[in-house]
Amino acid sequence: MPEASSLDFTDDADFADAQRGFVTTLDPCVIRDEKGAVVWDLSDVGFLDGDCPATVDPALWRHAKLTRIHGLFEVADGIYQVRGLDVSNMTIIEGEHGILIVDPLMSRETAAAGLALYRAHRGDRPVRAVFYSHSHVDHFGGVRGVVTPAEVAGGAVAVVAPAGFMEHAVSENVVAGPGRGRRASYMFGSLLESGPTGHVTNAIGHRMSTGAIGLIPPTLLITETGQREVFDGVEVVFQLTPDTEAPSEMNFHLPAARVLLVAENAAHAMHNVLTPRGAQVRDAGAWAGYLTETVRLYAADSDVLIGSHHWPTWGTGALTAFLNLQRDAYAYTHDQSVRMMNAGLTGIELAEEFELPASLARVWHLQGFYGNYNNNAKAVYQRYMGWFDGNPARLWQHPPTAAGVRYVAALGGADAVLHLARAAFDTADYRWAATLLDHLIFSGEEHSAARELQAATFEQLGYRTDNGPWRGFFLSGARELREGPLTSPLRSHPDLIAALTPAQIFQAMAVRVNGPRAAGAHLVIGWVYTDPAEVWTLVLANGVLVAHEGEAPEYGAARVTITMPRSVHNEVLAQTTTMPDQVRAGAVTIDGDPIALLEFNSYLDDPNRTFAIVTP
Repeated sequence: MPEASSLDFTDDADFADAQRGFVTTLDPCVIRDEKGAVVWDLSDVGFLDGDCPATVDPALWRHAKLTRIHGLFEVADGIYQVRGLDVSNMTIIEGEHGILIVDPLMSRETAAAGLALYRAHRGDRPVRAVFYSHSHVDHFGGVRGVVTPAEVAGGAVAVVAPAGFMEHAVSENVVAGPGRGRRASYMFGSLLESGPTGHVTNAIGHRMSTGAIGLIPPTLLITETGQREVFDGVEVVFQLTPDTEAPSEMNFHLPAARVLLVAENAAHAMHNVLTPRGAQVRDAGAWAGYLTETVRLYAADSDVLIGSHHWPTWGTGALTAFLNLQRDAYAYTHDQSVRMMNAGLTGIELAEEFELPASLARVWHLQGFYGNYNNNAKAVYQRYMGWFDGNPARLWQHPPTAAGVRYVAALGGADAVLHLARAAFDTADYRWAATLLDHLIFSGEEHSAARELQAATFEQLGYRTDNGPWRGFFLSGARELREGPLTSPLRSHPDLIAALTPAQIFQAMAVRVNGPRAAGAHLVIGWVYTDPAEVWTLVLANGVLVAHEGEAPEYGAARVTITMPRSVHNEVLAQTTTMPDQVRAGAVTIDGDPIALLEFNSYLDDPNRTFAIVTP
């Protein structure tokens, strides 16, 4: 990306657009749960009123000023957005008798506050439909703040989502959920204090809210592009965009209002092709293709473009240009990364060579505030080639601790490495200083000076990046070096647990099996749910847990059978009760050898939610 000096800081069009249509807001913008705990707080961003300090990239500082603009905004006749009351936007569309809500934020409390803000201005209009634009939690988690499950079950409210929504909405939090959650605390800087030397912005919003997350399953799935539906007199035309920013995602068009909503497929910052918190690699080529389709199908018939983050773009010409430029940025990232890959460059090499043409690099909404181009170029390489770059010297490298020991010895010992790192730091070669200190720290040497210098190095890297997630990683790493591993409080999400299929529950068990410890075990366990009635057979052999639907006598008789209502198991998984408590209460019955169940549990590891990241 270009140096900040090459960007036009006199261009204030974004500020005008971000404030256009302002109606009202919360003052102070603080939202609490029913117990009085703060779940959203914008009262701590006053520091952004000042000039950009040396500890924040100037372009990121400007972007932070934009993402902190909050309140209720009218974007078109009868169409409103709640922005800045959570990391995402909630869109409210007025129908004949009620309202339609798009993306009810991340938490019940913030969604309820946003709806109350709208109703204070427009009256107590009933909700007739809720749309989930895609399968990320910040776009559905607040649904219970705007409707109740009873309203949906009774048919008063439709819940609309793209095909595959439920599978992807819950699976992201199952298999790799603990590891991703730990890294997400780095990416979003959730443990950093707001301020010029700490958290400034998440780039797609200020922060993530910390309220109650819920999920009401869809009553209508969108299965094809061009599908038309009418809700409370409002016609909506849908475009499916799977495997773009989310594996299940959709855009939609409101023909009568000439409004186009593009979910998270286009925003006022480049997005992640591979999010640093961890996820499956997204398809940048397909992403560009869907944006081309969006322009072809809807741009000429639209006057306003809105998204699930950031502020709108007004005018057919302006929104068409916006979408074309967004498309070109994804296409250029994909095509040039592949071109260099096919010329023999590795992921790291091509990412270092990657540079946007000036026609794209000077555009504010294409800056890498959220999706870093260096990271995205590597992600394209990874999608096609995987982690291995083809050089056999890198096929079987030592892990960090073993490599650290050898590097430190080869460089003349800990003090020598520290001396080299200080020299690199003093000449502002922070990337090299970080590499040297990483080897020293992972060598196992208890060297407090190395940790402090690495923390200072991470700070300098964080202060200089224009990318919000990279800043979060660097500054969180610095804090962990000084204070030890930190983690966000564990929150259970009963609605997400209830939405898991039995197969997903047993898959979550399977990835907890300690294979080496269980390698010699052979256990057959019957698992029976009574509401609804389902029978499963779990077979543990060769360190692998396999779940079979129904009885599986070919694996032998079950040593123990567990019978319970699924609702009780949901409470156990949510940690609001325990299995022994439910056995004593008679809600769970164990038939056969109870020792087999104890043996099975002994093979399961609990996820480590405070594992070290920047130290061994």
